[in-house]
Amino acid sequence: MATRCRFAVAVILAFGLVFPVFAAPAPHITISLDATEAPRKIFHAHLTIPASPGTLTLYYPKWIPGEHGPTGPIQDLAGLKFTANGQLLKWRRDLLDGWTIHVEVPAGVNNVEGALDFVSPAGHEGIYTGGASATDKMTVISWNTVLLYPAGWTSDQLTYDATLRLPRGWNFGTSLQVASKTADEIKFAPVSLTMLVDSPVISGQYLKVVPLNEANPPVEMDIAADTAAVLDAPPEVWEHYKNLVAQAGALFGARHYRDYHFLFSLSDHVAHFGLEHHESNDSRSYERTLVDDRLRLVASGLLPHEYVHSWNGKYRRPADLTTPDYEKPMQTDLLWVYEGLTSYLGDVLSARSGVRTADQFRDALAQIAADLDHRPGRTWRNLQDTADGVPAMQAAPHEWDSWRRPLDYYEEDVLNWLWADVIIRQQTQNKKSMDDFCHLFHGGQSGPPQVKTYNFDDVVNTLNQVAPYDWRGFWTARLTNHGPGAPLGGVEGSGWKLVYDETRSELVRAAEDVAREDINAACSIGLWLKEDGHVTDTIEGMPAAKAGIGPGMAVVAVNGKKFSPDVLHDVLRATKNSSEPLELLVENTEYYKVFKIDYHGGEKFPHLVRDESKPDLLSDIIKAH
Repeated sequence: MATRCRFAVAVILAFGLVFPVFAAPAPHITISLDATEAPRKIFHAHLTIPASPGTLTLYYPKWIPGEHGPTGPIQDLAGLKFTANGQLLKWRRDLLDGWTIHVEVPAGVNNVEGALDFVSPAGHEGIYTGGASATDKMTVISWNTVLLYPAGWTSDQLTYDATLRLPRGWNFGTSLQVASKTADEIKFAPVSLTMLVDSPVISGQYLKVVPLNEANPPVEMDIAADTAAVLDAPPEVWEHYKNLVAQAGALFGARHYRDYHFLFSLSDHVAHFGLEHHESNDSRSYERTLVDDRLRLVASGLLPHEYVHSWNGKYRRPADLTTPDYEKPMQTDLLWVYEGLTSYLGDVLSARSGVRTADQFRDALAQIAADLDHRPGRTWRNLQDTADGVPAMQAAPHEWDSWRRPLDYYEEDVLNWLWADVIIRQQTQNKKSMDDFCHLFHGGQSGPPQVKTYNFDDVVNTLNQVAPYDWRGFWTARLTNHGPGAPLGGVEGSGWKLVYDETRSELVRAAEDVAREDINAACSIGLWLKEDGHVTDTIEGMPAAKAGIGPGMAVVAVNGKKFSPDVLHDVLRATKNSSEPLELLVENTEYYKVFKIDYHGGEKFPHLVRDESKPDLLSDIIKAH
């Protein structure tokens, strides 16, 4: 793998990074955001930007922290207009960079007034902050979507005074400090551009605030939903998230926020994802997530993952991902730490807190292992490349996922960091673990947000402080290998084995039957389908692909009977007792064909079972502290 030879710079200033200081004072910008038409999915912003005669170069945020790519939704910027002293100003987009705007400023002008609209996607298109973010009853405001900033300054040096208007009767939650509030307008305390972009606002007619700890620093959940009833979660749900806060504190030993807000959107009409911030996270899930235990299981990894990012990703951040503004490209080679370690720690905390039971944690781990066991793209593309290629791969479709290989540094590194945890425990006779690494790497002094950068060497050196080992060789092998099979050293070293049988786990059943995610026939015939029969992926080298079926086709009938998920499950189960081939009637671009698949293995779903010949380290790992 490509390691970085330069020294990582430890940045200890609260609220941002250290960069060269200009002789002239940095601009102080005001932004007034009118979100009263959020149900129409249109947001109106007005900015006052200090300027001098000549060309004023403005940027629309392009490289958004946590999104790891040039994903700033410039395509949804509309109504752009600039004036000064009552005069309309000319502007032109840069020919080499579509996120850059050049404004002609005449003599005698000290301030330029800018007006713009952000039109939030009306469907599910778009990704992250550029995805669907508003419904009739709620919205999430990401400041990067509604502002411009002047060139020549870092995001830390620019100060923004922000005000916000919301639909009548809507409440809000945010980590921004409120300076004043009236019935019509909220005025926030001045902040750097860095912290403004890092502090989204959730708002809605139905908004519930749930305190998650009694001590300082305070933590709360701010939940907006499309209906009031879905906010009435069972009491144990709140207890589990209170436990999450406590368990995270025990894991890291310090907190790097003044207060923390879980901004949680419950809607079937917004884009579903999680995005991390220093003092909050923007997490979005199914409308009934909190009141339906099956949907809650499907989404159970989301909030723990995003919370861990406050330490791993925001406080500790790869030097190559730490840029002075939102125009400079990010380098993503260390996402196996930024996202991979966060995935592992988030999953561990989900079990320690009770968000998941031990069985549910193991089922999720087994599903990760099985997916990687059936991912032929690993034969040509190594794990390092899934991180390196992120900026170009963000919008890849799900079709051909297994052969293209998705951005699975998340999933594969759950297994790899588990392996590292097991090695530490084995090397130290179970006296030390990844918890000790987290205390060293992510702990330090509690306080307000700050950034402390790192490189590959810092990760290796800290691991060696915990338990001397060839960590450089370990991670080089993990990042450059091509299999075969999933990296199961951690699973097996922790006293468990991956097996397949005909029983769908609780997690698989919930994903298919309630969350309406893809129908899972991956481990049997190598097929992923929607509930209407649309084929989203076939796994190269497995029976369905060998028979000639590919993504984009649709299964119409199974053994002569109209397709449904239950019909497919029943027929696959029966193949164990039949010598006849499985017959699928498939539509492909309005042509129909019967495919015969010579398969007799029944259904196959992954599980972990105990290996009694080894100590049960996995149960120790997920035990509450």
